Amino acid sequence: FSLLGDIPITGTLNDYQRFTAGNLSLHVIPTPGHTIGSISLLTSIDGKRMAFTGDLISAPGKLWSLAATQWSYNGAEGAHASIASLLDLKDREPQLLLPSHGRPMPDPESAMALLVERLGSLLELRREGDRVADLRAQPYERISAHLLRNRTSHATSYVLLSDSGRALLIDFGYDFTRSLAAGSDRASRRPWLYTLQALKRQFGVERVDAVIPTHYHDDHVAGCNLLREVEGTQVWAADNFADVLEHPDGYDLPCLWYEPIPVDRRLPLGTSISWNEFEVTLHEQPGHTRYAVAIESTVDGKHLLFIGDQMGHADGLELNYVYAGGFQADDYIKTAELYRRLAPDLLLSGHWEPLPSGLSHLERLSERGHHLSRIHRELLPDDLNLEADGPVAQVRPYRIRAAAGKAFSITVEIRNPSIRAEEIGVLLEVPQGWLAEPGAARLFLASGASTSVDFSLIAPEATVVRRARIGIDVTVGSRRLGQLVEALADLE
Repeated sequence: FSLLGDIPITGTLNDYQRFTAGNLSLHVIPTPGHTIGSISLLTSIDGKRMAFTGDLISAPGKLWSLAATQWSYNGAEGAHASIASLLDLKDREPQLLLPSHGRPMPDPESAMALLVERLGSLLELRREGDRVADLRAQPYERISAHLLRNRTSHATSYVLLSDSGRALLIDFGYDFTRSLAAGSDRASRRPWLYTLQALKRQFGVERVDAVIPTHYHDDHVAGCNLLREVEGTQVWAADNFADVLEHPDGYDLPCLWYEPIPVDRRLPLGTSISWNEFEVTLHEQPGHTRYAVAIESTVDGKHLLFIGDQMGHADGLELNYVYAGGFQADDYIKTAELYRRLAPDLLLSGHWEPLPSGLSHLERLSERGHHLSRIHRELLPDDLNLEADGPVAQVRPYRIRAAAGKAFSITVEIRNPSIRAEEIGVLLEVPQGWLAEPGAARLFLASGASTSVDFSLIAPEATVVRRARIGIDVTVGSRRLGQLVEALADLE
């Protein structure tokens, strides 16, 4: 069903946006199901509230296409999403449904209820069971009187409840998600605010003041911009990765969100901040990714540590590291030392159940951290440490947008991976006809030492190219390591 040619677009619509067209006022409602990006448009015409539903429903109890709801190789992601969308639309009480394929439906409630029932039967035959109605009725579970866990989100969001009626979120990515679609492009990822009304209704929340992410990964931050636009929620982020959120093009990292996320308040590490009756402290927590924090607070007499994706599994001993996130072999030794110093009662992770943490658990974590460090150094070369202490080279920014014929700059961060002091050579490989100043650099660095060097580049006038590659060729002493990293440039 892909288009054969481009279609010019006059404007774009945002989820939950209200806009006017002629004398009509319309409300954009996200209703994924037939596709990830599907919407319905609510409006009133001649005193009747109606919904233009696209292909969410084609007739009472019927879909236009079941194959379209299979968003991955053999999944039923769109069927689950269709049920959630239908239940949400039903609560908005339209009096007439207007599908893209099918006749108008004057009894929306029964038409949608029948489709929900049939989709539930389909999921039961797949042994997936439909938990949408259950999760929708009670999306949040109480951990304690002032702490909630969102049991519907892909990466777990937590809610601190103030007696003032305000809420503070820890992480907010993909709310109410049964599973994600295949692919990693922008069109395969869509946040929404599905459970916000239940949070307000069931727990007396009047306003979500802010969200604090544990790290930059999209499943923990994807909904932040939508929260700001629709709810006025601020984003508070740690100093050590606020720039990653605001300038994602500057970093070659996995699981980046696609658009910049403005940070309203940068939070220093190791310093307590106050929010209503709570104190919150952020601690550096490298491991899963270099750009992460553990968030400490005391709620209802329990000393809590929100750890994001640092550890996993039911026992909290799975060391969930990612090399592309800047992992260093000693990170989990540091993690164990941090946890031992803070001595939390409860570890709250991004994908697993809350875990009580005691001395024996922290001892086991420390043992595993030391073992992880030791086995890395045993596995990797003795004389050249390319990975155990993080990447040898990185480029800032990673994605570049520049004008042809005008100079632009990049910074190469370089580490000496040798066990001895060495001269490090950095050579830029640029497209033919481009100029680089300097074209190469030679630096003398002690073992393990790091520095950075700036380069100025210019492409010939009239160059138009997408993702032109700039290679960084590295030599350590007499050993050429080759083009270890690259930057990508869009020129126009």
